[in-house]
Amino acid sequence: MRTPRLAGALISVLALALTATGCGGADTPAGKGKPAAAAAPDRVEPLGAVPEPQVPVTVTSADGTKVTVTSADRIVPLTGALNEIVFTLGLGKRVVARDITATFEQAADLPVVTRAHDVSAESVLSLKPTLVLADTSTGPAEAIDQIRDAGIPLVVVETARGLTDVGPRIDTIAAALGVKTAGDELKRRTESRIAAVQKSIPEPADGKKPRVAFLYLRGSASVYLIGGSESGASSLLEAAGAVDAGKESGLKKDFTAITSEALAKAAPDAILVMSKGLDSVGGMDGLVEIPGVAQTPAGMDRRVVTVDDGVLLNYGPRTDQVLKSLVDQLYANGKQ
Repeated sequence: MRTPRLAGALISVLALALTATGCGGADTPAGKGKPAAAAAPDRVEPLGAVPEPQVPVTVTSADGTKVTVTSADRIVPLTGALNEIVFTLGLGKRVVARDITATFEQAADLPVVTRAHDVSAESVLSLKPTLVLADTSTGPAEAIDQIRDAGIPLVVVETARGLTDVGPRIDTIAAALGVKTAGDELKRRTESRIAAVQKSIPEPADGKKPRVAFLYLRGSASVYLIGGSESGASSLLEAAGAVDAGKESGLKKDFTAITSEALAKAAPDAILVMSKGLDSVGGMDGLVEIPGVAQTPAGMDRRVVTVDDGVLLNYGPRTDQVLKSLVDQLYANGKQ
C-alpha cells in the first residue's frame, strides 16, 4: 500500500517533527537573511458556489479497487493535500477529520486521525465516515484494510510528483465526491493561475538560471537532508525558471544526508527550505552553521527562499501561490 516517495520519507519525518516540536514560522525566511513580512493567513479559497454531490458514483481506486460512493456527507481525507482539495471544492462542511499535515485555518479545529502519517483506523471509524480518501503513501496497510472491512468506501488517489499531477488529482477527487462540474472549474482556475505566474518570470539578467538546492531540515531531530531528483521540488523549481541544484548535481534519490561535498557539487545560488525547518535550526544564522552551507554561493550571500511546510509540495489548488512565492523571492528587485 505504501510506496517510497516524499510523502513516505519526508512527510512522515515532517509529521513527527511537527508533533514533537510544534514549531512556529521561520524568523528569517527570504532574501539575504532579512526578516520576512507578516505571513499571509493560512487559508484555502473555496469555489464560489457550494456543489451538491451527485451520488452514487463508482470510481477505480489507485490500488485497483472498484469503489462505490453512496454518500459524501461525512468525508475523511487522510492527507493534508487531500483535505485542501476537498475544502477548495466547497465541501469543507462535510469533512469530519483531518491529517496532521492539514494545517490551514478552515481545518484547524477538526479531530486529527493520523500520527506521523500513519492512520488510526479506530479514530477514523469512530467518526462514522461515509467516504475516506487516502493516497498511495497512506498506511499502514492494516489500517486501510480495517476501514474497508468495516464497509466504508475508501478511495486511494495517486500521489503527486509535479505540476502535471495537479489537474488529474483534482479530477480524481471531484469524481469520487460526485462533483465533476466543480472539479472542472477548480482545475481551470488552478491551471490558469499557475500559467499566469509563469508568465511573470523575468529573464535571468546574465542568461543563467538560478541554481536552487532544496534542503529538508529538522534541527530538533538532527535531520539535515538535500533533495535529489525524487524530492518532489524539482517540478516547482523548474517551473519557477530555476535549476534544481541537487538533481542537476546527480543526486537521484529523494533525499540524501547533507555533506560538504554534496553541497559543493550542487553549488546553489539559493537554498529552498520549509519555514519550520529554517526555524528549527535557528534561522539563517543556524543554517550557515550546517557543514558546507556557508561555503556555497547561497551561504555566502545568505540567500534563502522559504515556503510554508503545509503547502510547499501539495501540488493542488494553492500551488500557484507556492510558485508565486518562489518567483518573488528568487527574482526580488529584478535580480536572480
